[in-house]
Amino acid sequence: MVSKQENCKLRRDYSALILTCRYQVGAHTILLIQPSTPDSKTYSDYNSIKECMEGICRIFEEHLKAIHPSSPSITYDISELFEFIDKMQDLSCLVLDTETKCHYVPKNKFWIKEKIYVTLSKEAA
Repeated sequence: MVSKQENCKLRRDYSALILTCRYQVGAHTILLIQPSTPDSKTYSDYNSIKECMEGICRIFEEHLKAIHPSSPSITYDISELFEFIDKMQDLSCLVLDTETKCHYVPKNKFWIKEKIYVTLSKEAA
């Protein structure tokens, strides 16, 4: 028999799974970025979560090119990308709820790093 506490956990886990699945394919995504001071805020929008994660990687690559202008090529480890994300004053996404198509769900840095990891893992395979 499942205790009341375990039952609640199962429900929460099941709900999280549904929410995760609802925001996957083709979900319009708005990337909100504040690298440092409040006047540095900007946003970009993408047709999918994958495009957004690739956009974040491009932003990091442009940052690396700016600090290493004489390097003919840029290489980096995912830990460096995650450190860059963590140092941002604010970085978040608003992901369209593909079921209702009437509201956006906020996503934090932790979620972004998970999605980047999945995206880069698929590209490396």
